[in-house]
Amino acid sequence: MNLEFLTEEEAFRDEVRTFLDRELTADLRAYAARMTSVYSDKETALAWQAILVKQGWAAPGWPVEYGGCDWTVAQKYIFDVEMARAGAPPLSPMGIAMCGPALIGHGTKEQKDYYLPRILSGEDFWCQGYSEPHAGSDLASLTMSARDDGDAFICNGSKIWTTHAHEANMCFCLVRTDASGKPQQGITFLLIDMTTPGVRVDPIIMTSGEHIQNAIFFDDVRVPKANVIGKVNEGWTVAKYLLEFERGGSSYGPRLKARVAALRRQAAEAGTGPDMAAKLSQAEADASALEAAELMMMSELSGGGTPGLKASMMKIKGTELSQRLTELALEIAGNWVEPFQPHHTNPGGEVVNAPSNSGALVGPESAVTVSAKYLNDRAGSIYAGSNEIQRNILAKAQLGL
Repeated sequence: MNLEFLTEEEAFRDEVRTFLDRELTADLRAYAARMTSVYSDKETALAWQAILVKQGWAAPGWPVEYGGCDWTVAQKYIFDVEMARAGAPPLSPMGIAMCGPALIGHGTKEQKDYYLPRILSGEDFWCQGYSEPHAGSDLASLTMSARDDGDAFICNGSKIWTTHAHEANMCFCLVRTDASGKPQQGITFLLIDMTTPGVRVDPIIMTSGEHIQNAIFFDDVRVPKANVIGKVNEGWTVAKYLLEFERGGSSYGPRLKARVAALRRQAAEAGTGPDMAAKLSQAEADASALEAAELMMMSELSGGGTPGLKASMMKIKGTELSQRLTELALEIAGNWVEPFQPHHTNPGGEVVNAPSNSGALVGPESAVTVSAKYLNDRAGSIYAGSNEIQRNILAKAQLGL
């Protein structure tokens, strides 16, 4: 196995570094450095997305004809590594990384031609309507109804824990169009304009004051049948396809390794001992192993495949290792984690009723996000299908248990 990059691949790395040095502004770097969530706020995400779109690098996984990149597996890997190294903020995944692949895989030509350019331009900013108050990890039990009404569906019900629903103008949604069969049957994948009469968004404010999540209520919302992706009553197929990309369609490895490197620097400054060095070495080894698995999956994706069952494995290992890194960060920061300062962090949305940002930062810069990131990352093993569900998927489909 050749583990060395080719000359042209090293040249591509230099091109990416030059681009990032030139275009990744100090404000964008500073924002990313204080992030505590996996999401940037809308303004930051779209500002960085516009820069990447201009370069043609916003959606590397898309087909070239829709604005993607004709990159090799090595180039995609190099791009992920350099983005992590430079501290670039993430784009909102709802459009480019989730709805986009669903459209590419299951949409009509007319739907692709209309929606994909609007995703790239930011004209459409998306949220995901999956979870309901009684249907989270058990997504097949969803009950939001869509009644056939000629050329449209009349939708009634609710969705919950919907990230950025208060800022989105579009929602890709799972609705029940038939309740007579098995739970996975009778579900349809539907695109809903959030400005349609009957759509109401209520904020969910966390105890920290962060407003990122929302509940959405649909009261006789009329949605054209032209907004169905795939076939009516076969939305579970589209949903599973999309979830593969949500769970394992991006690279955990490079960003986890970048976080380990940052923790090593912080540990050196704090004067921690050999025990912490051993813990960080183990975390680095685990991140490298995950990275190797992701490279193998990336190779399959470049050949036209999908993440498949590997998505569940990546989601389990990636989120649990991320949680472990937040625990190590707590150890390194020591007493400096006690001041909880959400108003000095970037959780991906507004911090409501928090002290003014003009207040003095308590403690070193390296510790300001530690406690908030730890608390936020507890959700990592729950969202996109809990890790218990992912283990059940692997046990059943891979091991035949």
